[in-house]
Amino acid sequence: MGVNQLNQSAAKLTEQQFSERMEICKEKLYRFAYCYVKNEQEALEIVSEAAYKAYLSFEKLKNPEYFETWVSRIVINCAMDHIKRKQKYTYMEDSAIEYASKEDSVSLEEKMDLYEALDRLMPEDKSFIILKYFEDQRFKDMAEVLSLPENTVKTRLYRILDKLKKHLIKEEVDAQ
Repeated sequence: MGVNQLNQSAAKLTEQQFSERMEICKEKLYRFAYCYVKNEQEALEIVSEAAYKAYLSFEKLKNPEYFETWVSRIVINCAMDHIKRKQKYTYMEDSAIEYASKEDSVSLEEKMDLYEALDRLMPEDKSFIILKYFEDQRFKDMAEVLSLPENTVKTRLYRILDKLKKHLIKEEVDAQ
């Protein structure tokens, strides 16, 4: 067996591992993308684009144990690029509620207010909320995905939450 054959078998194994890992996290990636665009077809396009980009650069990944973090970051970047290209925000479909929250303690009207407030955030800010509250990630994991120090993630998340809270209170006052 020559060196080329060894390299080919290693690359094939790498492709297989890539495929297996993508299969494991594909639903999570779809939810990520869906949180940004709130459209099934666009979310699928974003995940497809992210999978393609990830496949092209999978061999550059230094720590395969961070595959999910790495590919999540690619999906976030693709989603933000997609939003910038479209220059529009779409509103949620009814079926999106099952992906967003499983709690029934919040009324539908309150959820819609929250989603509208989220839509007003900058895409970068939206990433913090999605990672923390939709994906239930720890600050350490969020820091890896966002390529920021953990304390910066905490500070920015709390500022974004303050911004959301002020916006929701203002809307509630305006509605009365």
